[in-house]
Amino acid sequence: MVIYVFIAAVYIVTENRSPQSTFAWLFVFITLPILGIILYIFFGHGWRAFSQQNKIARQELGSDLMQDLGDLRRRQGEYVDRIAAEKPTSFQQKILRLTNQNYNSILTGYNDVEILQDASQKYPRLLADIKAAQHSIHLNYYIWTEDSFTLEVKEALIERAQAGVEVRCLYDTSGGTMSSQYLRDLTDNNVEIHPYLDYRYLTTLHTINYRSHRKMAVIDGKIGYVGGLNLDIEQIKPPAAFDAWRDTHLRLVGEAAWALQASFVVSWFNTTGQKVTGRQYYAPIKTKNFMPVQITQGGPDSQWNAIRQLYFLMIVSAENKIYLQSPFFVPDESLLEALKAAALAGLDVRLMCTPRGSTYQIPYRAANTYFQEVVEAGAKVYLYQAGYFHPKTLNIDNAVVTIGTANMDIRSFALNYETNAVVYDEGLAKQLEAQFLEDMKHCTEWTIEAYEKTSSVQRFIDSVYRLASPLL
Repeated sequence: MVIYVFIAAVYIVTENRSPQSTFAWLFVFITLPILGIILYIFFGHGWRAFSQQNKIARQELGSDLMQDLGDLRRRQGEYVDRIAAEKPTSFQQKILRLTNQNYNSILTGYNDVEILQDASQKYPRLLADIKAAQHSIHLNYYIWTEDSFTLEVKEALIERAQAGVEVRCLYDTSGGTMSSQYLRDLTDNNVEIHPYLDYRYLTTLHTINYRSHRKMAVIDGKIGYVGGLNLDIEQIKPPAAFDAWRDTHLRLVGEAAWALQASFVVSWFNTTGQKVTGRQYYAPIKTKNFMPVQITQGGPDSQWNAIRQLYFLMIVSAENKIYLQSPFFVPDESLLEALKAAALAGLDVRLMCTPRGSTYQIPYRAANTYFQEVVEAGAKVYLYQAGYFHPKTLNIDNAVVTIGTANMDIRSFALNYETNAVVYDEGLAKQLEAQFLEDMKHCTEWTIEAYEKTSSVQRFIDSVYRLASPLL
């Protein structure tokens, strides 16, 4: 046992992980000697999933994408100048520069942006846009179940494909629960659909811990969707433990749809080896509304943890207020310290999260220990009680907001493929703040006094769960 622990310790330490992750894996190795090794092989090894494939994708698609998006990329500097001149409240030069350093990030200018709250607003709009598609439909969803709504989606996709529309779909292997008949109905009718990160083979089993957590759609290269809502009946009829499902999504018409299209094209190439390029996939822009939106991507094969760095810089750039919504709150040390520093500096820091899950409870219980730290620093934490709470939003100073697929947890920042939209607009930020304040009416405040009244056993279990935070 001593030799085993020594070898495991040397191996983990030489990987130069964060101290938290190192100690978490050592804890697993010591408490679960055989199972710990198996878990590490499939969930802990620092392989960069598909890093070579993405490198190839950039080489293979680079010139084509540059040709397709060349005009937009050449306008990046112009758009930054216009934000400074026309939207000075939202001008955050450091955030713009940071996101621009991400290979998969692009700043767009002309957009009509709509915040859709909950499936009751998103699903009818998405279905109508699919039915009206004339050229192409591209869907990329983490969870895609088979239910009454997705049967409507299936029929709409088949009808459009039979009418000559190009239909391409991706879903995550762990979240796609459609029957073989459902999939066959699609493929038999010219709908191309594939699992992304398909780990069900020996050669790809090591990628089981890397999930495509994106929820996005692009219709005709002009309408885009991104946010927290999957294609899942739970968003309409929530689990038995909850009365409702609360979520946030964006509908983007304009250049932001081009950026989402480019994201899908890379994912499609990585999955199928097929190129989907050409100006026909990027519809002419009709809106004259200057609404800057920056689409930024994150994934385990990225050189930088782009979305994690985005959240960090937004937090430290805030001067007055930070309003964060996320179902989970399992931050790494840097994000935790940034939030604590902001609260200690007197900023209005408010976090809104989910108090429990419908099945497993570990991340929700671990969150209590992090809540304690930020509340001690002066932040306010609110737990949503009117249903399952699933938005992923961050608003600083009513100036810059991000809405997307990334949770405030280590998994979203380091292990998942995620997509967030950053919007530089005071008006839209105020809309998001208004919804935040409305959601507060359905929350209870998390307090240290109430937490200290819980049993010491419960608090100890929460602390044990926190040890697993880097693995969640």
